[in-house]
Amino acid sequence: MPRVISIHSYRGGTGKSNLTANLATTVANQGYRVGVVDTDLPSPGIHNIFGLEPDRMAKTLNSYLWNEAEIEDGAYDVSQNLDLAQGGQLFLVPASSSADDIARILKDGYDVRRLNDGFRQLVKTLELDYLFIDTHPGLSKETFLTIAISHCLLLIVRPDKQDYQGAAVTLDVARQLNVKHVQIVLNKVLACLDPEALKQKVEEIYRVPVAGLFPLSEDIIKLASEGVFCVRHPEHSMTQEFQAVARRVMK
Repeated sequence: MPRVISIHSYRGGTGKSNLTANLATTVANQGYRVGVVDTDLPSPGIHNIFGLEPDRMAKTLNSYLWNEAEIEDGAYDVSQNLDLAQGGQLFLVPASSSADDIARILKDGYDVRRLNDGFRQLVKTLELDYLFIDTHPGLSKETFLTIAISHCLLLIVRPDKQDYQGAAVTLDVARQLNVKHVQIVLNKVLACLDPEALKQKVEEIYRVPVAGLFPLSEDIIKLASEGVFCVRHPEHSMTQEFQAVARRVMK
C-alpha cells in the first residue's frame, strides 16, 4: 500500500520544503516511485529546489483545485534533475507561484475534500510507492485533513520557544486525529547545543521520537534552494542524516 508522509511545521522558515525535497529524493533514489505535492498554496517554493521553472508549470495544483485539470496533468517528472538510481522516479505537483493565483486562493479558498480526492487519484494514476506532502505552516482545515490521512507525520521544530509551543499544539491535534506515527525533526540546531541532550529533552517532553537532528548549516544556506542538497553533496554529513531519517520514515 502506498505510504503518505506529511512534512509539517507550526511556523514558517523551519526548512520544511528542503527536508521534503531531500527525503523524497533519497527514497526515490532507492528505486521507488515517489510523488511530492506542494500544498503550501499561499507561499509555494519547492519547485525551485527541484529545478522546475514557473514557465514550465502550465498546470499546477491550483488548476486541479479549481476544476481546470486533473491532478496528474500538473505532475512533472523531475527525475532527470536528480540523477536517480535505476527504476526510481520522482513526480512533483507544484503550487502556482503566480501572484494572481495566490491572491485568488487567499480570497476564495478551495474545496478541501477535492484535495483529499486528488491525493488518492495521484497515487493510483502514477502508481506511487510514496507520497510526500509539503504542507502549509500552522493549523487550518487543510492541514487537519492532510495530517489525518497521513501514515506518518514529520513535525519540524527549531530550538525556539515559539516552535516548542507550536509543536505541542500540533501534536495534540495529531493525537486527536489518531495519527499513529508521529516523529519530530530538529532543524537549524546551533553548534553550541549538545545534540544528544537536546534530543533526549525533546523526546521526554513530547513523548514522540526524534527522527533526525540537523545543525544550522552554511552549506545549505549557500545552496539557496538552487538544487537538492543530497544530490549536490552526496558525501556530506547532512546527506547522511537525510538518509537516516528516510530509513525511519520508510519503516
